[in-house]
Amino acid sequence: MAEFEYFAPAKVNLSVRVRPPDRSGYHPLRSLVQTLEFGDRLEADPFEEDVLEVEGADLPDDGSNLVWKALEELGGKRPPLRVLLTKRTPVAAGMGGGSSDAAAALRLGQVLTRARDVAVFEAAPRVGADVTFFLTGGTAWMEGYGELITPLAPLEGFAVAVAVPPFELSTPEVYRRWDRLEFPEGQRMPMRAVPPSLRGHGELGNDLTPAALDLRPELGDWMVDLSERWERPVALSGSGPSVFAYFADLDEAGSAAAEASADSRAAFAAELRPRGVERIAD
Repeated sequence: MAEFEYFAPAKVNLSVRVRPPDRSGYHPLRSLVQTLEFGDRLEADPFEEDVLEVEGADLPDDGSNLVWKALEELGGKRPPLRVLLTKRTPVAAGMGGGSSDAAAALRLGQVLTRARDVAVFEAAPRVGADVTFFLTGGTAWMEGYGELITPLAPLEGFAVAVAVPPFELSTPEVYRRWDRLEFPEGQRMPMRAVPPSLRGHGELGNDLTPAALDLRPELGDWMVDLSERWERPVALSGSGPSVFAYFADLDEAGSAAAEASADSRAAFAAELRPRGVERIAD
């Protein structure tokens, strides 16, 4: 067992509202986000030199990986590390896997350097847009460029099933296509398909869906097929292409995940997680 172990949860965007880019060139947003009891594991031990091993995904293991970027951004004196990142969250899928891994690395760095919370939260947005959210997790409104987090009372009474099409979508490309399409609004989720505990948060929808569909037209057919299999509306998470739907409990969501298309990159059920990244106890 490694000396340091962290759980890095995935997330779904239950709603995404995007505004045109401002003077900074970035898109202000307002998104209702939720961490899941599904995600990656980050393990670390002191070592002779910095080494990163990645299992479960083809990702860079050099300084371009967000794990090293997070540790570098936090600063402070720390020992060289051997880090093992075990990936379960699909990459380039709109579920924040890389950002969550970075948040776990920030918490690791905090322990090693005895950094204060304020330093960790200041470093997070410099590493990536969603990293701040994963430091606290749970249910929250995420605003600004992803750095403004307003925690909400935990949601309850439902689970989600997630399925990922057999292709990836680049977040920057989705935003560029959204601009080119002149800032379309996404279709709203029918209120009858929204769990009761969610209905007080207003209409839910994803403004990035039209851009994702324009980039990958096959995504539309894939979502229609999944909606028919699951007998309910489905929604895109973040910039996609992950698709999810609401179910009464984990068993029902698990049965739905098992019925996802055989060509899915991943399909799983998850309960809602009321926390963000967290050190795993011995």
